Amino acid sequence: MESQPEKKSSSVSDVGAWAMNVISSVGIIMANKQLMSSSGYAFGFATTLTGFHFAVTALVGLVSNATGLSASKHVPLWELLWFSIVANMSITGMNLSLMLNSVGFYQISKLSMIPVVCVMEWILHSKQYSREVKMSVLVVVIGVGVCTVTDVKVNAKGFICACVAVLSTSLQQITIGSLQKKYSIGSFELLSKTAPIQALSLLILGPFVDFYLSGKFITNYKMTSGAILFILLSCSLAVFCNVSQYLCIGRFSATSFQVLGHMKTVCVLTLGWLLFDSALTFKNIMGMILAVVGMVIYSWAVEVEKQSNTKALHPMKHSLTEEEIRLLKEGVENIPVKSVELGDSKV
Repeated sequence: MESQPEKKSSSVSDVGAWAMNVISSVGIIMANKQLMSSSGYAFGFATTLTGFHFAVTALVGLVSNATGLSASKHVPLWELLWFSIVANMSITGMNLSLMLNSVGFYQISKLSMIPVVCVMEWILHSKQYSREVKMSVLVVVIGVGVCTVTDVKVNAKGFICACVAVLSTSLQQITIGSLQKKYSIGSFELLSKTAPIQALSLLILGPFVDFYLSGKFITNYKMTSGAILFILLSCSLAVFCNVSQYLCIGRFSATSFQVLGHMKTVCVLTLGWLLFDSALTFKNIMGMILAVVGMVIYSWAVEVEKQSNTKALHPMKHSLTEEEIRLLKEGVENIPVKSVELGDSKV
C-alpha cells in the first residue's frame, strides 16, 4: 500500500508532467506558427526543424550525462535504431499527410490514433479496457472532431501517408513506454539515447523531404535575426516537449497520452482566438466543452480501474479463517523438537 505522502507526491509529479507537456506543446505550436507562416518568417522546412529540435535535445542529454545529472543505462543499439526509424516515419508521414490531405482529413487521421493505440496495446500487451474508458474515449473523439474537422477530402497518396503516420506514431508511443519498463530506464535517459540518432537521420534526410514538400532547399532560405531567434525558441521548447512526452507515457500509457493530449488542441484553438484573431464558432466551443468533459470522465474511469485492479491483486485480510488456524496448529504439532545445544532432533 502507498502511504499518503507518497501518493500525494506522485499526484503532484503527474500533474507537473502533464502541465509541462501541455505548456511546452502549445508554446512550440505558437512559436512555429510565427516562424513558418507566410505572415511570419516563412521558414517552411518542418522536417529539418524537427532535426534541429532533436539535435538540441541530444546536446542537453550529452551535457547532463557528462555532468552526472543523469545516468546512462544500456539499451541494445538495434532497439534504438528500430525506434528511431519508426519515430522518423511518424514525423515524415505526418508532414506528408498534412501536405497531401485536406485539414479536415488530417484532423480525422490524428483522432484515429486513440482507437489505433488502444487496439495496438490490446494486441501487443493484451491490455483490457473497461466500458467506462471506452465510452470516455468516444466522447473525446467526438468532441475534438466537432471542434476541429471541417472539409474532408481524400486521395490515394494522402490516405496511404495518413495510414503510415497513424500506425508509426501509435507504435512509437507504445514503444516509449515498453522500452522504459523493459530496461528500467528513465524517460530522460531513454530520450538522450534516441535523440542523437533521430537528429542525425533527420538533418541528413530532412532537407530532401522538405524540398519535396515545398519545392525549396533550406540553403536558399535567407536567415534573419528574427528567424534565428524563433528557431532557438522552438528548439528550447522542443526539449521540454520531448522530455515531458517520454515522462507522461512512462508514467501513464500511450492511450492516456493521446486522450489527455487533446487538451493541447483545446488550448491551441483558444489561444489562436485570443492572440491571432482566429474564428471561434459556437460549434468549436461546444466541441471543446464535450472534449474536456470526455477527458474528465476518462481520468475518473482510469482511476477507478486502477483502484479495482489494486484491490484484485492485493486483497486485504483482516483475520485468519478456521481452516488456516487448523493448518497452522497441525504444522506446529508436526515440527520435531530440536535440541538447542546439540542441534539434532529428539525422538
